[in-house]
Amino acid sequence: MSILPKTEHLKRYKDVAMLLMKYGRSDLVKASGLEAALVEEDVAQDESDHAGRDLADDLERLGPTFVKLGQLLSTRADLLPPAYLEALARLQDNVEPFSFAEVEKIVESELCVRISKAFARFESKPVASASLGQVHRAALRDGREVVVKVQRPDIRQQMIEDFDALEEVAGFLDARTEIGRRYEFAPMVEELRKSVLRELDYREEAGNLATFNHNLRDFASVTVPTPVPDFTTSRVLTMEYVRGRKITALSPLGLMEIDGARLAEQLFRAYLQQILVDGIFHADPHPGNVFLTDDEPPRVALIDLGMVGHVTSNFQDDLLRLLLAIAEGRGEDVAEVTIRMGEKKGGFDESRFRRQIADLVVRHTDAPLNKIDAGAVVLEITRIAADCNFRLPAEFTMIAKTLLNLDRVVYTLYPEFDPNATIRRYATEILQQRLIHALEPGNLMSSLIDLKDFVERLPSRVNKILDAVGNNDLQIKVDALDEKVLMEGAQKIANRITMGVVIAAMIVGAALLMRVQTSFTIFGYPGLAIIFFLLAAAVGFYLIVTILFYDQPTKKRTSHDED
Repeated sequence: MSILPKTEHLKRYKDVAMLLMKYGRSDLVKASGLEAALVEEDVAQDESDHAGRDLADDLERLGPTFVKLGQLLSTRADLLPPAYLEALARLQDNVEPFSFAEVEKIVESELCVRISKAFARFESKPVASASLGQVHRAALRDGREVVVKVQRPDIRQQMIEDFDALEEVAGFLDARTEIGRRYEFAPMVEELRKSVLRELDYREEAGNLATFNHNLRDFASVTVPTPVPDFTTSRVLTMEYVRGRKITALSPLGLMEIDGARLAEQLFRAYLQQILVDGIFHADPHPGNVFLTDDEPPRVALIDLGMVGHVTSNFQDDLLRLLLAIAEGRGEDVAEVTIRMGEKKGGFDESRFRRQIADLVVRHTDAPLNKIDAGAVVLEITRIAADCNFRLPAEFTMIAKTLLNLDRVVYTLYPEFDPNATIRRYATEILQQRLIHALEPGNLMSSLIDLKDFVERLPSRVNKILDAVGNNDLQIKVDALDEKVLMEGAQKIANRITMGVVIAAMIVGAALLMRVQTSFTIFGYPGLAIIFFLLAAAVGFYLIVTILFYDQPTKKRTSHDED
């Protein structure tokens, strides 16, 4: 079976087939039937030492869709060797700008007003031009300096057609080839499609800018441009102009004039908070998207927030455990947490997986501390997972890419920076922030709903248990029964549950009383609510003390005891 070519996709079939043939995957071309798309083109396999750089150049020539595909492939250590990953990680989509006449047409159409009316000044020459759009400096009527990002004409339709062709190719590779079944190209292309289409809606990027401005307000050395909502649409984004220069443009002498250690520390901690606390993070912090401002002292500015990632609370917990295990060189724990984060496929070799992960962590632990890159380790884990038939979630590879690019940025700012020491120091603060985040009204309401459900179901469940006891139908299955140990354990469990329910009820009651206006206050808050909170804290502290110091492990019975 081969791909039935659609006329509008034939050129893209040919482009994909040529890439696979040129870079050593002719087996995939033959297995999927793509060889028909080559039309007898003479494609030689590239065996040069610069194959990775050549691949990046070829993808740039094929257009924006393939540039985005290359940026995604730069996170897939399971698919490509390190030389290719390095070349693709530096892939930039700098292209020729489109005309100012088209810029003017798009801006006026989107904002429904002439440029001369909306802006006091609008420079015709772009300051940057990429595959999705280009950026122009401008000034608003109130004097604010801004930049305006304008989307390329017809780029959305072009990328939709490209992704249609890529999805067809990926589907056939997954169905017809062993490597496709192992690496699952179709979900990867689908995830990329969703990400790029979100990136093409500049209103989402404006929302991201506002979100990160709020989330990073406590980091004095990290800034994000402020969007201008009234001058922003799906194809035009207006935001604050950040005076500065790219990190990559700094000379060694220029780096000596800044406090690189402070900036690297603040930037790394800001990303840890984004990933492990906020649950939304800037997913593309390559050096071209990081500026050093002209302020005194200078700050780090994050731009181009079109690509962001989201992580769930459970994933954050596991990721924090993973990063701490990597930082402390605990290979077995790294393997254990990784298995919990992913999904086993058929033929998963768990012993091999654990062994290779442990070896990976040991190799990096033997290196100097400031050379252990968490991003490189996480990226290498994805390769080991694929080799052992283990599926990791899409967020995992995105975080791997983010950490890898972040390592490059902080090392540019301060070559002696030790990310693992920062992870260890910052872990306690992250846990505190996650706890505070869990007690926010929205999260607390979710807990109250769970508690309500528990209370509502408790009577019926107790009745069922009592009925089973009364009818002598209650059965407890254990491998070895020790009645005394069982009763002691049951009593402890009952006490802990009862005390936990009481504490939860006191906290819920106190939270509700906070809304009741009263003349009796403590520290400016309703007095009764504060008393409940303090009582709950005291009981909780007592519970923790008893668990830590008075719950002794039950001793095994000896033969003498049995006699």
